[in-house]
Amino acid sequence: MVPFREIVLKVHSRCDLACDHCYIYEHADQSWRTRPKAISDEAITWTALRLAEHAKNHALPSVSVILHGGEPLLAGPARLRRVCEELTRALDGIAELDLRIHTNGLQLSPRYLDLFAEFGLKVGISLDGDRAANDRHRRFADGRTSHPLVLKAVELLRQERYRHLYLGLLCTVDVANDPVAVYDALAELAPPRIDFLLPHATWDQPPARPDGSPTAYADWLLTVFDRWDADGRPVPVRLFESVFSTLAGGPSLTESLGLAPTDLVVVETDGALEQVDSLKSAYEGAAATGFDVLRHSFDEVAAHPGVRARQLGLASVSDTCQDCPVVRSCGGGLYTHRYRTANEFDNTSVYCADLEALIRGVEQRIGGELVPLAITEPGALLADDQDLTRMLSGTLTGELAGAGGPGWDEAWELLLALDESGDVLDRLWGHPYTRNWLTDTLAALRGGQPDAVALAGRLPAYLAAACVRDGSGPAVRVPCDGGVLRLPALGELTLGGTAEAVVRPDGDGFLVETADRPPVRIPLHGAGAPGWRAVRTVGGHDGVPLLLLDDLDPYRDCHGAPAAARLGDDEIAAWDRLLAGAWPLLRTAAPRQAAETAASLTTLTPLAAAAVPGPRRPGLPETGGPAYGALGLALPATPEAFAAELLEGMRRAKLRALHRVGGLLAQDGQWHHTSPWAPAPVPASVLLEEVYVRIGLAALDPGAATGTGTALETLARAPELTAAGHALLAGLRAERQAHRDGREPAAGEGGGRA
Repeated sequence: MVPFREIVLKVHSRCDLACDHCYIYEHADQSWRTRPKAISDEAITWTALRLAEHAKNHALPSVSVILHGGEPLLAGPARLRRVCEELTRALDGIAELDLRIHTNGLQLSPRYLDLFAEFGLKVGISLDGDRAANDRHRRFADGRTSHPLVLKAVELLRQERYRHLYLGLLCTVDVANDPVAVYDALAELAPPRIDFLLPHATWDQPPARPDGSPTAYADWLLTVFDRWDADGRPVPVRLFESVFSTLAGGPSLTESLGLAPTDLVVVETDGALEQVDSLKSAYEGAAATGFDVLRHSFDEVAAHPGVRARQLGLASVSDTCQDCPVVRSCGGGLYTHRYRTANEFDNTSVYCADLEALIRGVEQRIGGELVPLAITEPGALLADDQDLTRMLSGTLTGELAGAGGPGWDEAWELLLALDESGDVLDRLWGHPYTRNWLTDTLAALRGGQPDAVALAGRLPAYLAAACVRDGSGPAVRVPCDGGVLRLPALGELTLGGTAEAVVRPDGDGFLVETADRPPVRIPLHGAGAPGWRAVRTVGGHDGVPLLLLDDLDPYRDCHGAPAAARLGDDEIAAWDRLLAGAWPLLRTAAPRQAAETAASLTTLTPLAAAAVPGPRRPGLPETGGPAYGALGLALPATPEAFAAELLEGMRRAKLRALHRVGGLLAQDGQWHHTSPWAPAPVPASVLLEEVYVRIGLAALDPGAATGTGTALETLARAPELTAAGHALLAGLRAERQAHRDGREPAAGEGGGRA
């Protein structure tokens, strides 16, 4: 069950305007005629109690209550005060209360705004644009214009003492109006936000299309978009920002778009609990549940079949919608707009063509803004991936909330000082297994594990290692794990029963000082010292990059197969020999990818067996796994096999890093797609990873690209791909074509738009 986080509270059921497009008075459901004009004291009290009960049961941090009508200001200041007082009192100490009111503004005056300021109640005003546009529908019953009175209300809200209450303007689209004139009139009023709303319509009562165009509403809105964009986007427009968000993989910001489950319930003036108000456009009783606040809890309403039907995400839309490439942004449109008598809500939106045209039109205009530089620049990818690790450290200190003790506080102060002193911490954030330590520690902390604080206590070891590798910095007190001093990317020193050591950079090595023995100097190169086991290196000669061969890090076991134990000298020599033979092959066949590998790869971790290819779990990782720059490999048998393993491993590692920093997919796993290389449909992440790897391997083996054209076409239609994901596909198409043309892909090919 999805709890309700938004309550629409009808405080008055009549209106002082006679808008001919109003869904309450002019559409199918006429239940307003039998309801009390104003909400009763009893209904107010029970609404507050039911809401507080619901918020407490579901531990909701906040709830929104929107005072609505009819025209809510007709309830009068005394009744509105009663509503605000009861809600505030009931939710005190349980959840934060976000109070709002949607009004036509005709009755708005300082006495109302002073009351609203007392309770922090924000005001949204309905206005359809300039006078000509607004007068098309929003008139008094005798035909008089309402426009001057609405402007007066807006000007009152714009006064300095009330501006903090100004929520924004709501505009119902009419394609007969001039879109530029409408936008200009609204923007001139400097609202905090503009909401453009499609007029309520169904397949039984479709929207007006004066020119017969199936995309008339999209064309109107895109004209507004172009004007708004040319003006520098001076005011947020919720509809456009919602499309931005979903194209980037984020949530919808409006009920009318996206697949998020409904979390809204309506309380009528008689206390009846109903579904979303727009359903009144469909048929008489469409919004009814049979429940009321006097006798029923909000949980009972949330379990109502009609409510549950709008909480099923992808399963709540028609089969046609489920297979549509833009369904993640569109969400099938507003539930009401799908209605047809013959099969009720199992249809596409009556605005289907408009919604698709709008989403595609926005993406064509601004898609590049949503694509991070990391998609096309490997250097940016490294920096962005390191920033994710840096942010995890901030999350950890926040969640420790002082529980780390003096040791953590001292280490954190040192971290902040080093962060200000230069690039010393690049060694820390760039070490591929720092992230594993952070994510494991956060998981332990959130899971209430008793060793969580002790895990966090490893921070000084990372700081000491960063200082030593930089060759400068202060001495650092480092806890010893079972008498062993472990310094990431450097090695480990056995110290017996010692619980703590001081590590001090010293030229091309470092000193280890303890309370119970003489200082020990550890050189970074050469024979080392008794009890010291170094992380060794391979390569570094004849153009082969110098790489750590890390067989010690306690967080290295994360590559899909068990990490190998400590290697012997002969095994180290074999790794070095095979790498030396593989690198020229890679550099000759794929010079661009070889250069990128040399710039990005820092660490090889020997595995006891070959890793299983593909994601370690459904979907690409958001934050988990090693940072970009580490590969886990079992020792290949030949240089040729080593070159292929390096190329494949780096492609997989890069794709995962791209998804971490760029969000290539959203809601992965909700859909499955046919694959040329699998007997059954697979999630988009699996198909994308296979395509990405195979196109990269084509530099060594042209046959590896077989089937990639079909897979790219499938992915281009996949709803999961974000704007960044589509940019990656464009680069892959260019890279694939370059291989087919027998040429080396250019820098922009294989990563982003060509």
